[in-house]
Amino acid sequence: MTHPYRLSENDARFQAVASLLAQDVLGPHAADVDAQARFPEESLETIRRHGLLGLCVPSALGGEGAGMRAFAAVTEELASGCASTAMIYVMHVSAAQAIASSSTLQDRDLLLRRIAAGDHLTTLAFSERGSRSQFWAPVSRLAQVNGHLETKAEKSWVTSAEHADSYVASGLKPGAQGPLESTVYLVRRKASGVKTAGRFDGLGLRGNDSKPVSFEDVKVSEGDLVSRQGEGAATMLQVVLPWFSVGTAAMSHGLCRSAVALTTAHLTSAGFQNSGTQLRDLPNLRTRLAEMSVKTEQSRALLGHTLDHLFEGSPAGPLFVLQARVAALEAALQVTDLAMKACGGAAFSRHLGLERVFRDARAGWVMAPTADHLYEFTGRALTGMPLFA
Repeated sequence: MTHPYRLSENDARFQAVASLLAQDVLGPHAADVDAQARFPEESLETIRRHGLLGLCVPSALGGEGAGMRAFAAVTEELASGCASTAMIYVMHVSAAQAIASSSTLQDRDLLLRRIAAGDHLTTLAFSERGSRSQFWAPVSRLAQVNGHLETKAEKSWVTSAEHADSYVASGLKPGAQGPLESTVYLVRRKASGVKTAGRFDGLGLRGNDSKPVSFEDVKVSEGDLVSRQGEGAATMLQVVLPWFSVGTAAMSHGLCRSAVALTTAHLTSAGFQNSGTQLRDLPNLRTRLAEMSVKTEQSRALLGHTLDHLFEGSPAGPLFVLQARVAALEAALQVTDLAMKACGGAAFSRHLGLERVFRDARAGWVMAPTADHLYEFTGRALTGMPLFA
């Protein structure tokens, strides 16, 4: 059967690897990762060993040279096993793509080689306390101090905060007059002035080590710039946003598929002792399961259509990116809600694993750019308005 993301033979190989890892490693540890709100060390280690951290790094630099189709398929499989692991993976790949796009980062190729070897985990640090979910409009600034750049910033909810080796961050350029005059730069986690705070104790994605990170007079050299001064918005919106959106859409689909599988297993294994019938014999429960499957496949098809546009360089690609992400977020909410209703009281206990999937699915709705932002951007694009007033 043709995959909805239309994978090449090589892409399908990566998908198969991710599927096995999700089944054998990520899935078995997911409940404990969630219950303890701990970083999924076992899952990241197996991802490293199988070369998936460098999936989309150019082959000339030791990576697999895969594109967005493979990335989406791999992320979907990982999310079906452990959404926290998939979130860490999406942030890593999106940040790595920002690094790969740079013409100014001094150690770009060395970093990419280390990423390809599985020796470097990176992440995004865009959202700030002062800008909240409007990640494209930082309030922190880069300043010229004694011949070098420095920055003070309060980055909020940085995934892999205490485990990433580097952060791809953003701040206004010196003398910026508007919120889009930003610069994207790289900061090492162990650099002087970098501090993390607190412990993530959220509703869902509890193992993604998301917490505030502060930069206190952190030095940023010219060789640390990922974008040119004042050109950070292009990196964030033309590079990071498409990769992040495709990745989080695929994450949502992994959660949908997990909910469908868990619901199917419950309806076909549980029943009524007095009548000898199974839950699947109830038409209303079969209808809910069918609706779950339809919503999942509709959203996967839209992401596949979006990937076609991106692959072809279609001018409609950016619009479909926005629509595919919000459709996937909606699908995850609806599918997991239906799963809870279909499985009834059993779904509210932890033994089915559905309540974890239900909680994880809700994180995407409030993750920048939020669903409200996505609808607003889509409406602006459809009516010929600029995305940012």
